[in-house]
Amino acid sequence: MFKLFTLEYIVEISPDRFGYPKEESAYEILSKEYQGIIDPDLGFIISITNIIEIGPGKIIPGSAGTFHNVKFSILTYTPIINEVVEGEVIDIVDFGAFIRLGPSDGLCHISQILDGKVRFDNIGPQLIEVPDKNIPESEFRILKTHDFIRARIISVSHTGGRSGKLGLTMRQPFLGKIEWIQKQINQISSSI
Repeated sequence: MFKLFTLEYIVEISPDRFGYPKEESAYEILSKEYQGIIDPDLGFIISITNIIEIGPGKIIPGSAGTFHNVKFSILTYTPIINEVVEGEVIDIVDFGAFIRLGPSDGLCHISQILDGKVRFDNIGPQLIEVPDKNIPESEFRILKTHDFIRARIISVSHTGGRSGKLGLTMRQPFLGKIEWIQKQINQISSSI
């Protein structure tokens, strides 16, 4: 879920930025400080959207910069357990697939890719459905980088800082690689 928040922070503007507009300097400083941070209360901070107000600078003895109270707004993303998300596979490893979900990444463990067994194939690399005598070899499902998927969030870990973890599953109807989902829909449509 995406949300907008209004925050306040004291920004130190260094002397090399004195010739620039205060708003521009504050935006750059706040972007470096906040963007990409995962906060347990706010979620994943995507962007500083607006500098609402910037107060007059205060000089503190022993510091060359000026200190300003800044009121600003941020755009955040908070993943929610059971939320269905779509993304692109960015990496395949022996224990699963890493999925880019817009502002953050998630991991779909190899045990959560399909209902049946899946094996890691180093050539590619890719994850391949383990052969079943009821499935013709030409119909094995394969997951590789740049595939687009739909998954459900099953765990969220806010570790703070710039790291966090999302656990994903694709082991439900109408989840998985987009082509797999389309095949499920076509099978249902043809049986009606």
